Amino acid sequence: MSCGNVSTDCQSNHGTKNMASHHENASSLNEGSIAAKKKRESRLKGGGLRQFSNIVCQKLESKVRTTYNEVADEIVAEFSGARDDAAASSESDEKNIRRRVYDALNVLLALDIIAGDKKEIHWKGLPNTHIKDLEEIKALRLRLVKKIGKKVAYLKGLEEKIVGLQDLLTRNCRLLKCGSASPEGFSLPFILVQTSPHATVEIEISEDMQLVHFDFNS
Repeated sequence: MSCGNVSTDCQSNHGTKNMASHHENASSLNEGSIAAKKKRESRLKGGGLRQFSNIVCQKLESKVRTTYNEVADEIVAEFSGARDDAAASSESDEKNIRRRVYDALNVLLALDIIAGDKKEIHWKGLPNTHIKDLEEIKALRLRLVKKIGKKVAYLKGLEEKIVGLQDLLTRNCRLLKCGSASPEGFSLPFILVQTSPHATVEIEISEDMQLVHFDFNS
């Protein structure tokens, strides 16, 4: 092999390496551009509809009355100002932001947080669910307290009846031991009447023992 051939082969190899290096640099630049674009898109997406809803809520609450265009313009300006020059907002980004603002407004309208009057938007406010829940809990507590009070009164009445029956049983046993009890006892059916210990009770019985009249003077 001659020196001339060796020189030609070296030049050819050197040219091939330069072309490969050029392609690698172009590929790296392309990948970097794609990565930057994806990063910019991810910034735009942010927290999605929830993030835009929070931003729109803050805008509407501070303004009380405004329009869709006014809110959208301010949010677009804020997102554009938050980026550097390399990630400046494009027309598609602006359309995406406006679309998300519109979606957020529809959600707030459905939740009755805002009201639409032609082109104007009116802030109504967040629902005071905690106040409503508190009032419902208070009403429920009041109903339960009344119900418990009735149960307590009913239980007290049963206790008084038990005490009265026990006193009557003790009395009858005492009379029986003393020989003062009626030998006939009580025929069934019979009734028990309970009243205040200080009450004056007047009883009238018909001659045929079929009618009894009680008069309680407490």
